[in-house]
Formats: sequence, C-alpha cells, structure tokens
Amino acid sequence: MSTRKSAVPSPEAIARAGRQRLAAEEGVRAIADVERQAIEVRKNMARLRQLREAREAADAARAATEPAPKKRTRKSGR
Repeated sequence: MSTRKSAVPSPEAIARAGRQRLAAEEGVRAIADVERQAIEVRKNMARLRQLREAREAADAARAATEPAPKKRTRKSGR
C-alpha cells in the first residue's frame, strides 16, 4: 500500500503550519529583543565606566594637591 498525500491539506496540517509560523515569528522577535537589551546594557556599562574613571581621576587629582594627613601618635598615659 502506498500512501499518497492529498493536494488539500488537512485542518490539522493547516493548524500545525500556522503554529509553526507563529513560533518562528515569535522567535525572531525574541532574538531582536535580546539583542536590543544587550546593546542597552553595553551602553549603560560604558556610561558607568566613564563616570567611575572621572571620579577616580578627580580623587587622584585631589589626593595629589592635598597635603598628606599627619600620623597620629599615641600618648603614653604614664
């Protein structure tokens, strides 16, 4: 017995094809969303890095211009 496919798809086949098409479209949207979020994260990391480096440079400049604090010595209570 040979089984031949009919030219008319069954309702189950139509429904399956529709679900596969929707899943493929949703997958493309999900990948695009993940890539967009990754770009946003990288931009935020770059912004935070610039702020940190500016703060560290300001701290280093301030430390270079301020005199070093005197060391405290303990006084003997005797």
